[in-house]
Amino acid sequence: GYAQETGLEFGAVSLYSFYTDRKDTLTRASRLTGVATFTTKSQSNFQVKSDIWSPGNTYHYTTELRYKNFPFNFYGTGNSTFEANEDRITQKLFRMNAGAEKRIGKITYTGLNVNFDSYRFTDKAAGGIYGTDPSLRDRDGGKVLFFGISQIIDNRNSNTYTTKGSYLKLNYSYAPALFGGENFDGGMFEADLRNFKTLGGKLVAGINGLYQTVGNGGTPFYLLPQLGNDEMMRGYYTGRYRDENLIALQAELRLRLNPRFGFVGFAGTGTVYGHGEFRIADLKPSMGAGFRYFFDIEKGLSVRMDYALAEKRPGEARQKGFYLSLGESF
Repeated sequence: GYAQETGLEFGAVSLYSFYTDRKDTLTRASRLTGVATFTTKSQSNFQVKSDIWSPGNTYHYTTELRYKNFPFNFYGTGNSTFEANEDRITQKLFRMNAGAEKRIGKITYTGLNVNFDSYRFTDKAAGGIYGTDPSLRDRDGGKVLFFGISQIIDNRNSNTYTTKGSYLKLNYSYAPALFGGENFDGGMFEADLRNFKTLGGKLVAGINGLYQTVGNGGTPFYLLPQLGNDEMMRGYYTGRYRDENLIALQAELRLRLNPRFGFVGFAGTGTVYGHGEFRIADLKPSMGAGFRYFFDIEKGLSVRMDYALAEKRPGEARQKGFYLSLGESF
């Protein structure tokens, strides 16, 4: 692709999917994914992720290693930022995440996770909101190391293309004061709920709810939950709205025309807000449709193409987005 801030961008995506036990038809599909992109302005993004299910689904392991040297647009914090305040910032991110979950019941798992992030930011156009907002904490970047625990209930019939069942994950992570300065010291909580129901031979309905909260004041801006990405609240630029709490709900109707092709329609609503400041009137809309090409019929793995429409603020064009990804949104 091409953008003014990056120049020409090119790269590659790879995915390897396998079963740790091919004799057990209930063992879920494991995946290794890799992404590498470069631009003609010397920017880069590398990511390697794993999602491994042991034989019989007794254990579930996840890892992520990422390096990102890429610009992004910063608009300030809160639920009512303005496009006119767009401020382009260069980000250097190094990330290492690892998690392990053990089945302790028929459909329940308990897990532990360790997440490390190192951020560095450069504002190349002084005088914008990034440099002048007095509430912005740790604007030059910082380091954070989270230790977390999770509880999961999962009776989905598939982890790649679910047609029935439910999933609930509750995670609490704490970052101790290891790095000093303005680096974050506090907790983060996330709840992720999903439910799927087959309405007919080729039609599936899915619902997904997400809640995130972080800290109790003084949280660095880069750790604030951000509204919008290719999975939840599609149509919003990631980071256009960010605050201490995020709540979102979406529904998706999936039509599998045949083993290779499918279509979806989706709609959702959500918002970000400060502690104790939630208002129903602040909820924002998201809606759209998409196409699916299933390149691995056995495992239900697909290339996902979605187009979404979002909020139209006074004096601004309607927010929207096109997404090309691997796998379902939830």
